[in-house]
Amino acid sequence: MRRELLPESEVQADLLTVGKVAKSAAVSADTVRFYEKEGLLAPTRKSAAGYRLYGDDTVRRLKFIKHAQDCGFSLAEVRELLTLRAAEDACCTDVKSVAVQKKLLIENKIRTLRAMSQALSELIARCDGGQLPLEACPILAALDASAPRRQASKEAKAP
Repeated sequence: MRRELLPESEVQADLLTVGKVAKSAAVSADTVRFYEKEGLLAPTRKSAAGYRLYGDDTVRRLKFIKHAQDCGFSLAEVRELLTLRAAEDACCTDVKSVAVQKKLLIENKIRTLRAMSQALSELIARCDGGQLPLEACPILAALDASAPRRQASKEAKAP
């Protein structure tokens, strides 16, 4: 995006400073600056005093970025979505593909977290909560016992 320097007297009323954009999008000014640094936003113009000025579309773009992040998209994936949005040859199928990939990744993470939770539940069930010395702690013993099996399994798979 091209930046123009304008004298303060010519700054249009519809342009917003970093603070006003941040407030309108319910984010911090640091967030706006960070997204600008990451190439997700660009000021429309700069005033003669060097203030970055943004158009109304910046607020919409910021809200888009935040909503995409709330849906689990990383900044790299948000950048990809924004690129698709601006591409003349892109279509909804392209966006859907990105969303499907993200959903599959999230579902895989959920499965992994459930397995971890189950493993912890089993370890916790082994412990009666008594005042045993650490050498007799069933959780530590179970973790120690599983470490060599995992290492041996990894070594067996190595070429």
